[in-house]
Amino acid sequence: MISKIYIAHCEQDEPLAQELARTLWAVELESFSALYRKARILSLGERISFGIRQSDCFIPILTQKGAGSPEVNQEIGLAVGADQLIIPLVEAGVELPILIHHLQPIVFSPEAYEDALGKLIQNLREMTRLDWLKIKCPYCGEEMTQYISPQEEVERAILAGTNLETRCSYCQKNIHLDPRTFTAVL
Repeated sequence: MISKIYIAHCEQDEPLAQELARTLWAVELESFSALYRKARILSLGERISFGIRQSDCFIPILTQKGAGSPEVNQEIGLAVGADQLIIPLVEAGVELPILIHHLQPIVFSPEAYEDALGKLIQNLREMTRLDWLKIKCPYCGEEMTQYISPQEEVERAILAGTNLETRCSYCQKNIHLDPRTFTAVL
């Protein structure tokens, strides 16, 4: 069962990592990254080692900068050494580092990153059980939990170019969700 995911990325790719973390949060998966979880009593190396060891899955975000980052490559080495499940998110045209060159990546272009996140969630749903969805209402700001839509419904919405529909259990307003990332769309 996958419940915790380590996100490896370079500093320039922090916005992509945060978008991935929000998507994982929406499907009730915990994420960890050494760059945005700063425990002041631990060194960066200790945060990385702890995060990778405590995670069930390792997702490196490999853009041109990320693939060339010594820190990201060291994190990949630790994940390989710890025998982690690794699912690379790779920008089109970027080669996988040698330690994970044999893996099948999820390829993205910067303008269609949400599509790659949708493929990632679909793959995670095939490997582990994802039952719940967390939604923050864009109208009243309340967070609610509900069952996640069946994958067939998600795929139909993606193919049709439509959103998933739900209703806020607090303010009772209709909410439209991006079927790829499960985030509210206004």
